Amino acid sequence: MAAAQGSFKFNILARDQAGKARVGEFITPHGPVPTPAFMPVGTRGSVKAMGPDDLGRVGASIVLANTYHLLARPGPDLIAKLGGLHAFMAWPGAVLTDSGGFQIFSLKDLRRLDEEGVTFRSPVDGSEIFLSPEKAVAVQEALAPDIMMCLDECTPYPADREQTARSAVLTLRWAKRCLEAQNPEASPALFGIVQGGMYPDLRRRSAEEIGALPFPGIAVGGLALGEPLSVRLEMIEAATEVLSPDRPLYLMGLGAPEDLVESMARGGDLFDCVLPTRNARNGQFFTRSGRLVIKNAAYREDHRPVDEACGCYTCRTFSRAYLRHLYLSGELLAYRLNTIHNLYYYLSLMAEARTAVLENRFSEFVSRFYAERDDGQASADMRPE
Repeated sequence: MAAAQGSFKFNILARDQAGKARVGEFITPHGPVPTPAFMPVGTRGSVKAMGPDDLGRVGASIVLANTYHLLARPGPDLIAKLGGLHAFMAWPGAVLTDSGGFQIFSLKDLRRLDEEGVTFRSPVDGSEIFLSPEKAVAVQEALAPDIMMCLDECTPYPADREQTARSAVLTLRWAKRCLEAQNPEASPALFGIVQGGMYPDLRRRSAEEIGALPFPGIAVGGLALGEPLSVRLEMIEAATEVLSPDRPLYLMGLGAPEDLVESMARGGDLFDCVLPTRNARNGQFFTRSGRLVIKNAAYREDHRPVDEACGCYTCRTFSRAYLRHLYLSGELLAYRLNTIHNLYYYLSLMAEARTAVLENRFSEFVSRFYAERDDGQASADMRPE
């Protein structure tokens, strides 16, 4: 056993002998989560275009929901009254809730930030919403996920050193307040978040300070904000140099397939991004050979599935020609079928990586991933929708 809190445990089952990739398992009150794991994003308690049964069939074991949006509507009191987020969503698997820290970054023109917390304008009615570290914990405890996150401040890219250092120190103070605010009777595991922008020494310092606190898991935030992939990987490496390898590592907001593969090679256990679901609604599929844009005229009479090597419902049942017709016609079914495929691809990539580590051939898995791609696409950065 590597890390534990209450009914949450993390076991490392195998390590890649040539690098940092590993296979593990979260034990949560709502079942095991094999890692590395990708979390479909269900910001408002729903993964867009997908039902809970769809998520189960594509292989999801954990989903992400967002505290800020659920605080605005329908509110944590209502969700708690109706049995918590799992019952409210009718989702039997594990749930992780983000604290709302990313909204501090993304809604900078609609918020006021100080030592005590942040005040937002509600996206529902324009009223003021105040979120402190203590309130972020209380709201998440009312939502009753399996894993909850500390409130943090995410700096933009680029940001100067002084601003970045100040933000990392504030994130540390807030992390300590979140720990103190926890209800010992509540069950969610609380993860701390490393910040530090794109400065390796600030990343290492933040990782040392957050890692010294008694969190059962650690996240690295403030990534995929427009920085080059090489810089992103450098920041991950700076943090993992000093973080204990025995605790789960959540790399927040990473979602391009290349990001996932490279981050798993550096010890990443948990990932989330809107890329597969958002791009599905925009008519873009992820396949082993790269990205496929279904609106292209080349697919008008194409009887083949999106990916002939894929076993998802969409690929087993429908042609590219039909999927193109649905998308160009604005049919709602296109969103569901496209999303089923993309999430199946992402979750299958995780499963293949786990098998590769268990069989001590992770480097072969990485080489094959790049060898099969022929789309020439670079890494894309997407954040919670």
